[in-house]
Amino acid sequence: MRTVVVVGASLAGLYAARELRAQGFDGRLVVVGAEPHQPYDRPPLSKEFLAKDDADGGGQGERQLALCDPEEITELAAEWILGTRACALDARGRGVVLDDGRALAADGVVIATGASARRLPGPSYAGVHVLRTLDDARALRADLTRGPRRVVVIGGGFIGAETTSSCAALGHDVTVVEAAPLPLAAQLGAELASVCARLHARGGARLLTGVGVAALRGAPGGPEAAVTGVELADGRLLPADVVVVGIGAIPNTGWLVGSPLAVADGVLCDDGCVTALPQVVAVGDVARVGGVRAEHWTSATEQPRVAVRNLLAGRTVEAARPLPYFWSDQYGSRVQFAGRRGEGDTVRVIEGSPDVLDEGGLLAVYERAGRTTAALSIDRARPFMKVRRALAAAWAADATGGGFAA
Repeated sequence: MRTVVVVGASLAGLYAARELRAQGFDGRLVVVGAEPHQPYDRPPLSKEFLAKDDADGGGQGERQLALCDPEEITELAAEWILGTRACALDARGRGVVLDDGRALAADGVVIATGASARRLPGPSYAGVHVLRTLDDARALRADLTRGPRRVVVIGGGFIGAETTSSCAALGHDVTVVEAAPLPLAAQLGAELASVCARLHARGGARLLTGVGVAALRGAPGGPEAAVTGVELADGRLLPADVVVVGIGAIPNTGWLVGSPLAVADGVLCDDGCVTALPQVVAVGDVARVGGVRAEHWTSATEQPRVAVRNLLAGRTVEAARPLPYFWSDQYGSRVQFAGRRGEGDTVRVIEGSPDVLDEGGLLAVYERAGRTTAALSIDRARPFMKVRRALAAAWAADATGGGFAA
């Protein structure tokens, strides 16, 4: 291969560029990014970044988000085309068309375009935010620094919970609205989701569950009117100066319409991140690898090694099967989860108590037919790592990802 184009200057895109050089590719490397920024770390955006004060203009918080320094940028010897979107992949997968009219010929393409935050339908109001990008975080932080705010967070998933935690820590009055009976029940199951739900009360935020949002309300004043409240499906109206919408993300695949690639909630790939075209691979939040699309930091950092190996080989020679793992920092606690919980799995608490989280946290495992399938930790990092290592070893040895014998 003489030219490889990485579409997406994301975490996954950066790791793909690193792997290309590490695995011996010495040709032309082009990285295309829709945002004007060099690759940066997204997890802190909903956590410490919101609480940092860059009012002095130093930008220290943003510099700490950078995933690579100038020295590495030089060593990668890549061409960076930032602030420009890819708008098409040609019919043979041998080129990428940009929205400024340029066409980049390529022998190989890595798709790492990530996902975009879902938005609520209806009118747009000032004070309504999503939180996915650095620019999103800048705008939200600007609103949060204007004095005490009444904040409504729509969606009790990890982004919603982390944002709520940050807003509460800043002294704002915060309410979380979650349509499901419990936030995170789909990921954790009802028993342990209820434990995590209690973190909101501990942190001073209100949690409303089992109710959806009917509409946002705003003051009169045209398209730039400010949000004033959130109307719930049961008729209640929550006053709001700031609204954060955290209702999931949509993979960025629109630019692939008309290409030979199959798209269904992400770019469809085999177990090795290879698409229908062997010279095109996909990684990170946009990739549906082996039937699963995982929006986790570990997937974005572990998939590129395998994807690049298969790209350079011209066929799938290795599968990417990282153990699912994610973490979340909320109200001074670290929540960690590893594995894959299945319906019907039973929960066994190994350490701590679900009822007394303030006394050292909790470590619990999910079990099925005598095997551990997943684990959840709240402030029990050391014993959790031991369970995670055992899960990872069993995951690698078991093609079904069935866990390890307890």
